[in-house]
Amino acid sequence: MTVITDDMRDIIASAMLSYAATTCPDGTPNLSPKGSVRAYDDDHLIFMDIASPNTIANLKANPSIEINSVDVVKRRGYRFKGTAEILQPGHEAYEWLNFWLLDLNGPGYPAHQTVLVRVDKVSAVESPAYTFGSAEEEELSETWYSRHEAAHNAATQGSAEGVWKKQ
Repeated sequence: MTVITDDMRDIIASAMLSYAATTCPDGTPNLSPKGSVRAYDDDHLIFMDIASPNTIANLKANPSIEINSVDVVKRRGYRFKGTAEILQPGHEAYEWLNFWLLDLNGPGYPAHQTVLVRVDKVSAVESPAYTFGSAEEEELSETWYSRHEAAHNAATQGSAEGVWKKQ
């Protein structure tokens, strides 16, 4: 059974930044952004440990993990719950992801180890606009893309605060 669909792969790619949630030894959550999340195969996600000492320490003590990937323009995404395995350089999955990162960014990123996540459960994340509104994805995407573009432009010129106020 395929857990990771083509739509999930597309969302992960378009989100460009996902968030990994682990549990600290004292039981508190640890949420860490990950720019290297990819679907490795139909059952696994993968990301590189570039600067993630807390995430790695938490996973060594408790391999349970949740990864959220949300395309902010489409206003939808997925929650992936699973079990992590830490892989060292030389492992096929490590080399696969490291090759992609080097091709994307060039040399210079310290790729310490890879986290391979067996996905056990997936659930959708959607804006309430899909549930309670009459908006379709194309309409929401156009609106949110315009807002993000305006916020980016305003931020480069001073403050983006006014962009989010209702006109």
